[in-house]
Amino acid sequence: MRLRTTFQLPGRELRAPLYFIGPDVIESRDGTLEIADRLARIARARGLSLVFKASYEKANRSSADSYRGPGIDEGLSVLAEVKERFDLPVMSDVHGIEQVAAAARVLDVIQIPAFLSRQNALLEAVARCGRAVNLKKGQFLSPWDVPSRVDVLRSAGASEVLITERGVSFGYQRLINDFRVVPVTQATGAGLIFDATHSVQTPGGAAGHSGGERPFIPVLARAAAAAGADGFFFEVHPDPSRALCDGPNALPLDTLEPLLDQLEPLTRLVRELPDLELE
Repeated sequence: MRLRTTFQLPGRELRAPLYFIGPDVIESRDGTLEIADRLARIARARGLSLVFKASYEKANRSSADSYRGPGIDEGLSVLAEVKERFDLPVMSDVHGIEQVAAAARVLDVIQIPAFLSRQNALLEAVARCGRAVNLKKGQFLSPWDVPSRVDVLRSAGASEVLITERGVSFGYQRLINDFRVVPVTQATGAGLIFDATHSVQTPGGAAGHSGGERPFIPVLARAAAAAGADGFFFEVHPDPSRALCDGPNALPLDTLEPLLDQLEPLTRLVRELPDLELE
C-alpha cells in the first residue's frame, strides 16, 4: 500500500490521517459556528488534521419537501467565517460548473458529489481551479473505476486528489463497502478517505426519505482504519434526531472523541506495519 503521509491544501500542509468532519448541511449560521468551535477545540487538543465540511446546497434530496440548505451565497459566507474565526480549512460541494469560481474563492477543498462523479466536465472545471479536490466515489462505481476518475482530474491540472469511499449500492436501499478500494485508490497516488456516516445510509429507506443504521458507524470506521485508509469523513450533529438532513446516519457530536480514541491507535499501528506485497 502507498499510504499518504501528508496532504497539500492551499497555503498549508496537513499530515495523515486527514479528517473531514462537520454537519451535513448548513442549518443556520450560529449552529454551524458552534459546531466549528467545538471541532476546532478537539482538533487543537488532539493534534488532528481536520477540515471543516458542510454543504450549502443539497441538490439530490430524496423528497421534494426536504431542506436543501441556505444556497451558495449565504453558505459560502458562513464557511468563510468558519475559516477566519477558527483557522480551519473548509470544504463544500459544487453541483455545476457555474458554481466553481465562487466556491474556489472560499474553499480549500472542493468536493464533487457521488452522483456527479462521472460528469467529466465538472471534474475538469474543479481540477483547474487550484484547490484540492475530494471526489465522492459514486455508489455505482467499483474500486477499479477509480483510476479513470483520478486520471480525469489529474489530466485537467488537479495536484491534490482525494477519493472518498461511501459505499456501493447492493440491491435496494442498501450500501456495502469493498475495502479493496483502499489499495486500488492508493496505487494511483490519490488519498483514500472513508466516509463512515454515508456508508450506513439506507437510501430512500424511510418512507421516501433516506434512513440510516448509525450503530454500524464505529465498526466500519475501524475496518477502514485497519485497511489503511488515509483519512476519515464524518458528518456530525449535536442532536441527530433534530437534524434537517441525514440525521439517521449522522454521528452524535458527543460520540466523536470516543470514536477517535478507537481510530487513532489503529491508524498508528497500520502505519508501523511492514509492507506485505503478494503476487
